[in-house]
Amino acid sequence: MKINEMEMVVFDMAGTTINEQNIVYKTLHKAINHFGIEVSLETVLSLGAGKEKYQAIKDILKELNSNDVEKAYQIFEYFKEILDQEYLTARVLPIEGVEEVLENLKKDGVKVVLNTGYSSHVANTLLEKLNWKKDTHYDALITADDVDLGRPFPDMIHKAMQLFQIKDATKVLKAGDSAIDIEEGKNARCGITIGVLSGAQTRVQLEKAKPDYILDSLASLYSVENLATD
Repeated sequence: MKINEMEMVVFDMAGTTINEQNIVYKTLHKAINHFGIEVSLETVLSLGAGKEKYQAIKDILKELNSNDVEKAYQIFEYFKEILDQEYLTARVLPIEGVEEVLENLKKDGVKVVLNTGYSSHVANTLLEKLNWKKDTHYDALITADDVDLGRPFPDMIHKAMQLFQIKDATKVLKAGDSAIDIEEGKNARCGITIGVLSGAQTRVQLEKAKPDYILDSLASLYSVENLATD
């Protein structure tokens, strides 16, 4: 199956379609450290990439042998506060070559859905900075706010399929820069899952989730001529 024969693609945002200099994870790291909890940025990226951010904080604290829900909530609220400040001056760019891919997908009649573990507020802030418009660059945005269960659960992909009345998940391609993106795609029974190396995680980390393909970035999506679906 070729790219233009898919009915829908679901692309993660930061690190997959958008280069925001890992500002969200750097800010998350700063917020956790602010509360006297020592953790490396590498650990934050490893455990938090792609997840709804309150869940990411809980998972990071759990790894550090803490189940303090109140502390997790305090960190989350502080994180949201300082993230708004960081974004005032943040430089946000599309991943090189991705805008052309989005344009080609639209020309080929493939629905383009952006999905993210970010809140709707953060996701729309990123899109505003890029000047990306619905129906021009993408067809729908689905965020962690829109579903009860975030990644690795398939709810965001299922919501997108319902939105465009797509019944066959094998005609859906999911791509992202973290293992949890791949898990989300597999849990939704997407026909194709793709990991990209333009964002948060390494090839070794992505390989653990067993994507169908690993690309340097989405810019080379159309170089994958034939997509084998099981």
